[in-house]
Amino acid sequence: MGYRNNNTGYRDDILQNRSVVKRNWAVIEPDGCVKNVIPGFENCDITILGSPKLGATFADYLLTVHAGGKNSQGWGQPGEELFIYFFDGTVEVSDGETTQTVTDGGYIFVPEGKKIFFENKGEGDAHGFMYKRLYDRIEGHEAHTVIGNSNDLEWVDYEGMTDVKCCDFLPSATDLGFDMNMHILAFKPGACHGYVETHFQEHGAYIFSGEGMYVLEDEWLPVKKGDYLYMGAYCPQAAYGIGRDEDFAYIYSKDCNRDVRL
Repeated sequence: MGYRNNNTGYRDDILQNRSVVKRNWAVIEPDGCVKNVIPGFENCDITILGSPKLGATFADYLLTVHAGGKNSQGWGQPGEELFIYFFDGTVEVSDGETTQTVTDGGYIFVPEGKKIFFENKGEGDAHGFMYKRLYDRIEGHEAHTVIGNSNDLEWVDYEGMTDVKCCDFLPSATDLGFDMNMHILAFKPGACHGYVETHFQEHGAYIFSGEGMYVLEDEWLPVKKGDYLYMGAYCPQAAYGIGRDEDFAYIYSKDCNRDVRL
């Protein structure tokens, strides 16, 4: 198994961490996270973050693909839609039909019925964030494979605020075939949400830049690069960026485009 941060043995301080797990939300810091073994991932380190055991309807992972690492048997099971975003590295990705090489900021989404194949083509490690959930199919619509790069996406002012930027990875706003989307939200230091959100949708969020303060239900918590957040349905939530020079930014998922199932 092993620890994700590769720290072993005794510490020079008391045992402590910032991780908090509640009924409808969680903050998980990287210290103490473990590496998981998942069949098909060769020369890779994987850490499972969000999952149904936490209360989520999806699963999130952190992925490190070492030089030569790959998944040639394909990741994914029947009924699952899949997404991988690479923060860095040079990785060849495929849905079994279309193959493309992505670099820093590259990503691939595949719909239910397909798998993701990949191989690290660079000399160093490639670091990524993975997501999967069961597809909620509706008649007359279907999703399709999307391969792209976040550096090519349109960044817009979030809720009209010029110091908060957002980008959407998938065409969910115009295509009902997609029942979820993946986004990046980036706050300048001092910028914040315009209000405390309370909604039906749930989120899994990985902070890859900066520091912030996040309110989850009635608790304000300091969070920073490397932390993972799970926000369940109707969990009151909002954040503001802190620090000096670096944006407070995270990649996160949100379900959409479907009615409530009773």
